[in-house]
Amino acid sequence: MSSEAKPSGNGASTKAVLEATSFLSGANAKFIEGLYRKYLENPASVDAEWRDFFSALGEKGLNATQLGRGPAWRRDAPLDGEEKSQPALSVEAVRTAALDSIHLVRMIRTYRTLGHLEADLDPLALEPREPIPQLQPSFHGFSEADMDRPIALDGVLGVDQASPREALQILRRTYCGTIGYEYMHITDPEQRDWIQRRIEGWEPGTHFTPEGKKAILNKLIEGENFEKFCAVKFIGTKRFGLDGGEAMIPALEQIIKRGGQLGVKDIVLGMAHRGRLNVLANVLAKPYRQIFHEFQGGSSQPEDVQGSGDVKYHLGVSSDRQFDGVEVHLSLTANPSHLEAVDPVVLGKVRAKQQQNDDKITRASVLPLLLHGDAAFAGQGVVAECFAMSGTKGFRTGGTIHFVINNQIGFTTAPAYARSSPYPSDVALMVQAPIFHVNGDDPEAVVHCARVAAEFRQLFHKDVVIDMFCYRRFGHNEADEPSFTQPLMYRAIKDHETTLSIYAKRLIAEGTLTEAEVQAMKDAFTKRLDDELEAAKAHRANKADWLDGRWTGFETAPEGARRGTTGVDKKLLQQVGKALTTVPADFNLHKTLARILEAKAKTLQTGESIDWATGEALAFGTLLAEGYMVRLSGQDSVRGTFSQRHAALVDQESEQRYVPLNHISSTQAEFEAVDSLLSEFAVLGFEYGYSLAEPKALVLWEAQFGDFANGAQVVIDQFIAPGEMKWLRMSGLVLLLPHGYEGQGPEHSSARSERFLQLCADDNMQVVYPTTPANYFHVLRRQVHRAFRKPLIVLTPKSLLRHKNAVSRLSDMENGSCFHRVLWDGAQLTKSLVADSEIRRVVLCAGKVYYDLLAERERRGLKHIYLLRLEQLYPFPDKALMEELARFPKAEIVWSQEEPRNQGAWTFVGPRIAAVLAELGRKDAPRYVGRAEGASPAAGRMSQHQAELAAFLDEALTL
Repeated sequence: MSSEAKPSGNGASTKAVLEATSFLSGANAKFIEGLYRKYLENPASVDAEWRDFFSALGEKGLNATQLGRGPAWRRDAPLDGEEKSQPALSVEAVRTAALDSIHLVRMIRTYRTLGHLEADLDPLALEPREPIPQLQPSFHGFSEADMDRPIALDGVLGVDQASPREALQILRRTYCGTIGYEYMHITDPEQRDWIQRRIEGWEPGTHFTPEGKKAILNKLIEGENFEKFCAVKFIGTKRFGLDGGEAMIPALEQIIKRGGQLGVKDIVLGMAHRGRLNVLANVLAKPYRQIFHEFQGGSSQPEDVQGSGDVKYHLGVSSDRQFDGVEVHLSLTANPSHLEAVDPVVLGKVRAKQQQNDDKITRASVLPLLLHGDAAFAGQGVVAECFAMSGTKGFRTGGTIHFVINNQIGFTTAPAYARSSPYPSDVALMVQAPIFHVNGDDPEAVVHCARVAAEFRQLFHKDVVIDMFCYRRFGHNEADEPSFTQPLMYRAIKDHETTLSIYAKRLIAEGTLTEAEVQAMKDAFTKRLDDELEAAKAHRANKADWLDGRWTGFETAPEGARRGTTGVDKKLLQQVGKALTTVPADFNLHKTLARILEAKAKTLQTGESIDWATGEALAFGTLLAEGYMVRLSGQDSVRGTFSQRHAALVDQESEQRYVPLNHISSTQAEFEAVDSLLSEFAVLGFEYGYSLAEPKALVLWEAQFGDFANGAQVVIDQFIAPGEMKWLRMSGLVLLLPHGYEGQGPEHSSARSERFLQLCADDNMQVVYPTTPANYFHVLRRQVHRAFRKPLIVLTPKSLLRHKNAVSRLSDMENGSCFHRVLWDGAQLTKSLVADSEIRRVVLCAGKVYYDLLAERERRGLKHIYLLRLEQLYPFPDKALMEELARFPKAEIVWSQEEPRNQGAWTFVGPRIAAVLAELGRKDAPRYVGRAEGASPAAGRMSQHQAELAAFLDEALTL
């Protein structure tokens, strides 16, 4: 029985069953009804196949007489007692006809499910295709004598009836040719049925016009001859060529063309290095002369633009392509050699562009297109993370088209060592994505799969995978010798014709083109490449595109404090505060939250004791009121790990959510707070991508605890820290990393600030450790109130979220106030310390330890020790620090931190503080006071933690 006819347990699909079995009506009724009555009385009294059929109906209360009536919507057979329009068949004839239909439908279902296992997929035919017993007609009860008997199908396979031989011909052609369709794992009947209707009428070689075939051939010529040209002209130079996978080029063209016809305005591509230059040149139309210029050692950037640059097969580009009068914007995202790391970055960019298009329902206007290698697709965990986020509310992009360049090898690793599944694409089964396996030596089949994939994505807004079996004609790179480890594969490749040669012969044989016409096409392209190579000699990159489009009006970062205008009018602060503490009258608020909001309202009215969470919400709210979108994501970030944020209030009766920050004014921007999936790598990559595409939003990722950033280290190391220098791509992404030593053990104490500081250079990002809500308020607003963007790493508090001293006044956030990179000792406001000239020690510190030092100093009643906070660790505020330290000419300078000596900020700030002292003409150097070096971030026992804390506080405060 076919899958579309198999009913669910509640009988909801009985209609589908009856539709698929035309023998259950008319003259056959009495026989079927009699069998069904016997089945209802005693299931064991009927044959096993009938028993399975009746069991599948799932209608325990169905009257046997109903069967003879057939479906009400197609009742054309007379009922019992009515005049018969044709003589009744014999019982045996009815039984045979019914069983034939059941057997043939079962065979069809088996081909739909398993046919791909016998498909002709490998161009090299390295492994013999073993016949699948279940795909043999005999397995389904058909002998050779049965093969030409007409059998009723009632529309299954698109025909009313067919002989087993005719059905087998359709099935073999559809499911065992050069395409292996894998889709019967999809539980959505509409999606599954659409695929069946779309593919079962397709005959190879019949769906492309002569012009279409010439277009495919032309892209193959461009793909193959580009690689050959580069191999000859730039001998020994790495290019990670596409050689062997050229059919991808016309397939990508088809996705762009068909996507544009179906409403796609923008396609964001991501891919690793294999075939990247080919895609840049022949799909995204990057000028050949520019690529050849880079091969010759030239820069990809204008001479007046500084940066480290990157190798040519990591660079991105954007362009506009037009097909049949429809223009589609294309952009290839720059990426490192970390293969699949670019995937979530692409998805984040797509989500931002969809937001800009106000395309939040179907998300059909912007398409993510990811190109993968087979080994990476199967082996890299971030691929599974991206699939996991594909349907989630905060990260959905309306489906991704995945194109796997299945070289059947990973560097030197054979598939048997590279994965535990039959196909590299099996990871996609987790989201029930359809998978089209296709032979790369059949370009028409590859292009057909690309077209169906584009249609499926646009119709169902869901991921789809094309798994193109091909090969890698050369080694991992062009200087590699692959036969060291794969001698048999590379012996086969050496003797194997190229895809272009195979397809050209095919078109010549069928009369679409002559041999002379094919050669003329090749010669014309070669001449074009020769002309471009000559032009490359004088070529100079004359334009950097990083401040175009959405980035128009931004500029490179200037020297200086770069504070931005971050103070806010008091009325706006009060307006935001009212929205934060107001809920609808019919909203069932949690009692504890009601008390919290009431207390918050009082602090906002008095303007005193503004805590951390309120300072953050005021920063968000004022930006929203000014028209800047705010997007925050992370694990449990809506409530906050420490139950401090409550960005969304949950009705205690209905669980409906109310987001106060989206109710400030009718003209405000949108606030989006997302509880992410349990992923760091993919989610941080997604938010980084979002920040690349939308510079006019405050985009934040919050780690549940600071050390969770470890799980996204690739994104930090390869994208966030060096992205501007490598690829001329600014990002204003904010990382919120809870940090602080409270005696809770080594896990979740440290955000590993030392790692971020080690990555700091060339003004690439900012690292701050604010100690007051007001300073946190300003540093968040500073992110969007400047004409440039830099990533921001914020070490955020845990215990300080509710610390009585870690509060600010509303006046600290009003007009005229700003972020302070160096923050004074709070005690100087009360004049409880001696004059600056009498201060005997200045204890420099950052973050939470300030409050530990402050409490201990107050307990001891000390007046000769000054506590000075470095709120910004990078860019290091040397001039501001110099001004402050100049006030204390007699003071010893101490650096105190709660992290172990080999961790935290000491190794970074120590030399810089020493340089500041030298500028002041002092010969002394700062002294370290804190925990000793340690392999673990923190002590595992509270008693040990307290002892270590007491010891270094004593050392820091004992003169």
